[in-house]
Amino acid sequence: MQTAIARGDKGLPVATSQASNASLPDDELSLPAMVLREKALAHNIRWMQRFVDERGLALAPHGKTTMTPAIFRRQIEAGAWGITLATAAQCRAAYREAGVRHLLMANQLVGAGNMAIVSALIADPEVTYYCTVDSVDNVRALSHFFAARNQTVQVLIELGVPGGRCGCRSQEEALALAELIDTCPGIQVAGVEGYEGIIHGDDLPDRIRAYADELIATTAALVERGLTAVKRPVITASGSAWYDVIAAAFTESGARDRFLPLLRPGCYVAHDHGLYRRAHADILARLHSDPGDGLMPALEVWAHIHSIPEPGLVVAGIGKRDIAYDADLPIPLRRCRAGGDDSALSVNGWTVTGIMDQHAFIAVPADEDVRVGDIVAFGSSHPCLTFDKWRFIALADENFRVKDYLTTRF
Repeated sequence: MQTAIARGDKGLPVATSQASNASLPDDELSLPAMVLREKALAHNIRWMQRFVDERGLALAPHGKTTMTPAIFRRQIEAGAWGITLATAAQCRAAYREAGVRHLLMANQLVGAGNMAIVSALIADPEVTYYCTVDSVDNVRALSHFFAARNQTVQVLIELGVPGGRCGCRSQEEALALAELIDTCPGIQVAGVEGYEGIIHGDDLPDRIRAYADELIATTAALVERGLTAVKRPVITASGSAWYDVIAAAFTESGARDRFLPLLRPGCYVAHDHGLYRRAHADILARLHSDPGDGLMPALEVWAHIHSIPEPGLVVAGIGKRDIAYDADLPIPLRRCRAGGDDSALSVNGWTVTGIMDQHAFIAVPADEDVRVGDIVAFGSSHPCLTFDKWRFIALADENFRVKDYLTTRF
């Protein structure tokens, strides 16, 4: 057991005596509760690691998705190079609580407080740390801070796209920034970083492939000009929707032989029932793979029916504080009646139509056999914004008995 069970904490058993084998269908947890299906979680970790291994690439899954040290450890044990994070505080949590020693911060390191966190991390000689840069001001601030401490921070030049998020807007701008870094103490270039998820419009596979090719060309240009300070420069991109296109570019161009190619998907580990399920179907189609051989949704949030105020309307005790709603509203998956036969219970025709802080409105068939107290499992879309709502996550077997409780560190 990974955490002491405190009575009344969200998503935990009501009684300590239930902690080791609590049953979700038997109503032995305080609901709502976030649940990870252990079989699907293990499958997804193996699936993605196999994907990168077969292509000769390396995996640095984005930890901001889960911020769950126990999951980081599973990913590293399965073969991941390290963990990608979004902030200095997240890097510190991954280092302290999961023992992660290879840290890729896919973000700019800005501010003395954040730099101090990184300074403490890289004082450990076993730590490899990278952050991104895209501006002269940031380069000078990093140089001033780390040179004063007789340290050197390794940075990746971020290459963006016009109208996108962060990043240099051209190869020429990236090379000019690298030339400046070459003259500054306390900072050195270790490669190039990009993120294709901000590219929109028509012909997306072709546009994303062109962007990947530009990342490769920029990294090669840095090497040719002697502007990288490491033997094997990093080249990294890919979120959870286009990693197959990025992987193909890295392998077909030979980048995997010249550089350290890191893929950074994060949502794969839990997958979902909406946004990334659709994206993964497209990936499998591009890979000409059997849809049944892909990732499995592992994340659910369980809640009670609280009210049936009128025919055709059911209100569940799950809301914006419990589950993501930015991409799609929650999806009812299954229903049970605590202590009863749930074989006849159905969520066919159930649709979440609205969500408030701690309530969800569900349209159901007017003659539905539904009762206050029924338990409903909901799927989510965009797992990042479900994980961050929970401190404790129930890890359950296929009979929905809880085998462990995982702790997040947002």
